[in-house]
Amino acid sequence: MTLSMYQASVPVFLRALSNLQHVLRKGEAHAEARKYDPTLLLQGRLTVDMLPLTRQVQIATDMAKNGCARLAGVDPLKFEDNETSFAELHARIDRAVEYIKSFKAAQIDGSETRAVTIKTRSGEQHFEGEGYLLHFVIPNLFFHCTTAYAILREAGADLGKIDFIGKS
Repeated sequence: MTLSMYQASVPVFLRALSNLQHVLRKGEAHAEARKYDPTLLLQGRLTVDMLPLTRQVQIATDMAKNGCARLAGVDPLKFEDNETSFAELHARIDRAVEYIKSFKAAQIDGSETRAVTIKTRSGEQHFEGEGYLLHFVIPNLFFHCTTAYAILREAGADLGKIDFIGKS
């Protein structure tokens, strides 16, 4: 049995974002239970040279939604990076999920050799679809989801492995 590009992307992205949403809820609940402003967590970092929680969520959603779009050969939907609350981060994830769900298998399957060019801080990067998905999008998506998890876990939120990977 072969795994299609759609199967290797859309369900993976949706599950990762659903689990990220769950992790954020538990982080927010932790702050509320301890009676401090949950927005204090939004600027939390693991170390001074890493991006804060808010930015980790923004990048994770961008990876998933932009990954789908580029694999489908369309321009990605742009989101403003202006979230300042947990509610706004949840809304961003919801918008990304809705957008990702709009892609059909026929748009993404067969994209293994589709040319994908992205602009990064270090210049343009060129990929074929399969390499873009497997070596750029998925690792980046999970890096930023993991970092968001770790920021909240380090802040004392009651999180475990199952919160990150989700229930089967």
